[in-house]
Amino acid sequence: MNNSLSFTDQLGTLHVFESTPKRIVSLVPSQTELLHDLGLEESIIGITKFCVHPFHFKSTKKVVGGTKKVHFEKIRLLRPDIIIANKEENTSEMVEQLSKICPVWVTDIVTLEDNEKMITDFGRLFNKRTEAQKWSDKINFALADFKLFIKDIPSQKVAYFIWANPYMVAGKNTFINEMLQLNHFQNIYINNESRYPEVELNKIRLEGDPDLVLLSSEPFPFSDEHAFELGRFTHHAKTVFVDGELFSWYGTRIVKALPYFKKMHQSIA
Repeated sequence: MNNSLSFTDQLGTLHVFESTPKRIVSLVPSQTELLHDLGLEESIIGITKFCVHPFHFKSTKKVVGGTKKVHFEKIRLLRPDIIIANKEENTSEMVEQLSKICPVWVTDIVTLEDNEKMITDFGRLFNKRTEAQKWSDKINFALADFKLFIKDIPSQKVAYFIWANPYMVAGKNTFINEMLQLNHFQNIYINNESRYPEVELNKIRLEGDPDLVLLSSEPFPFSDEHAFELGRFTHHAKTVFVDGELFSWYGTRIVKALPYFKKMHQSIA
């Protein structure tokens, strides 16, 4: 009798396992945090240098590289049962090469629904259904509370900057944009063809003239000088430094993001 387990990831790839995967390499910081929160700390054997939550992982887990470039031999020697990746964070070339070592589970997170699906999938995949359900319930409860808070707050036009030299912003089909919409922020670059378009500051008024310019704390370390430069090109936009993790990390981080968003709105009101 065949007792193999089969699951389909968010790219539609079918994975078959003889038993629940026990040795996990995670190549996405927010997903490393989620796996920990599902009670899988002992199973996580490899992480990236950007996996900073929980803090102690950097001294207890094997670091196998970054999100775009990994050390394949280090991963192979860890003998993983599964590698957890993401369509945006990791390259398709990496995934293809890593799949010669073991199955590579790829997530694709653009919406809150995608995020809930990932949590449910991990619950099934790693036999942590109860923990996954608890986190989904916690997130949905916090979301319902936040939607009540935000419902009467007027919409504002925003530009969310992620990089300088060249200046780049978050555009459509990104999880950041989903978080902007949740906050009643109207992304002025939503109609750009690129997900993370380069922008010319001298065109910012023509392209939407935002009420708010949001400068993310990651992946680029924006300074007061950048804020001043950007301010010169807008009409009357308020420039706000924001926590990039809380706008771009999915998984269980959303539970921390929602109280942060409330405080942010109170400070910009």
